Amino acid sequence: MSSVIRSLAATLCLLAASAQAQPQAIPDTLAQRALACTGCHGKEGRAAPDGYYPRLAGKPAGYLYNQLLNFRDGRRDYGLMSELVAPLSDAYLKELAGHFASLDLPYPPLQKPTLPAAELARAEQLIRKGDAARRLPACTACHGERLTGTQPALPGLLGLSRDYLNGQLGAWRSGQRRAQAPDCMADIAKALTPAEINAITQFLAGQPMPTDPHPAAALAAPAPVRCGGVAP
Repeated sequence: MSSVIRSLAATLCLLAASAQAQPQAIPDTLAQRALACTGCHGKEGRAAPDGYYPRLAGKPAGYLYNQLLNFRDGRRDYGLMSELVAPLSDAYLKELAGHFASLDLPYPPLQKPTLPAAELARAEQLIRKGDAARRLPACTACHGERLTGTQPALPGLLGLSRDYLNGQLGAWRSGQRRAQAPDCMADIAKALTPAEINAITQFLAGQPMPTDPHPAAALAAPAPVRCGGVAP
């Protein structure tokens, strides 16, 4: 290799190194800022594979906004989330909720139930009919007949892992998770037995998404219970 070629090669290497050293311009968009959430919640908010962090994509904006408020204002307690949203304003949290609510992305594979058919049938009965004697409303009365949620503030129950569903119902039973008063889900979770919770979460995690996976536009009938953060 001639000295001229060696010199040219060295120059090109220096230019390449210099280009790599230049800071890359990062677009100041909401999608870019939302990447701070997807480190735990999965790519584009689809849900992480570990099963503990919930899906954000496509949930009703009002529900996501309420949960961000609950973390910021101390009704829900998870250190990382609470610290992340502590300095954020209501307006910014609403904007962030709207971003994830607008995403329309594929759902994860089902988790095949392992319980006997009789236990799963009892779980489906509670989900679709409730238990009037115990003042347990049907899940479908609020979360929609398809269990995909109801606008503007009730989440879907399908497309979530058993671990996450079990964790949240357990947190409501223990008081670790709270919502704006009246906290209807805390009352419901405390009325369910651990065996019922296990069966319900296995049933839900094993259900395929319907043809239309989007939240229902509105409740089909007046809600059977009053829930904080949800307009009557």
